[in-house]
Amino acid sequence: MNPKQGVILYGPPASGKDTVTTALSDLDPTYAQFARLKVGSGKAVGYRMGTAQQLHQLEVAGEVVYANSRYGNTYAIDRPGVDAAFAAGVPVVHLGQVDGIRALVSGYPADWSAVLLRCPREVTEQRSAGRGDSDTVARLAAWDATREDLDAHPDMAWDLAIDTTEASPQDAARLIDQLLARRAGAATA
Repeated sequence: MNPKQGVILYGPPASGKDTVTTALSDLDPTYAQFARLKVGSGKAVGYRMGTAQQLHQLEVAGEVVYANSRYGNTYAIDRPGVDAAFAAGVPVVHLGQVDGIRALVSGYPADWSAVLLRCPREVTEQRSAGRGDSDTVARLAAWDATREDLDAHPDMAWDLAIDTTEASPQDAARLIDQLLARRAGAATA
């Protein structure tokens, strides 16, 4: 039996996580962005908005695989949410912390492919301003934190690394899809 396959897209803000996920879904509709539980305010698209009480109940039940705080919000990867995502297809989880990748890989058994999406800081700034973000300064601070996180974890093994200033979203999606196909083939060999 093939293990469940999932994709983790790691990268700083505006590195292309949303765009590459859309291209993956266009390539094969079984790919779908995992909607993390978000407690706070701001952008709701791509998240399951929740309350502090809901998050606390999940924590008490041992159902939170990973949680982090950024931009004044808390974002959680919860076991019931990941279960539902796998039931629907191939989840694509967006993360900006190596500790989050490690927590997900060790805390939720599946065949996870970790993909590093890169872009220069000035590209993050241009993309953030271009899409009308009101918090570009915070996103640049998050870009810096992501760079520091990468530097602090030189032992992190990536299944694939893509510079999104060089590869189109469609090319990135094809590379990721080919990676999962190879891994599935190796699992059945």
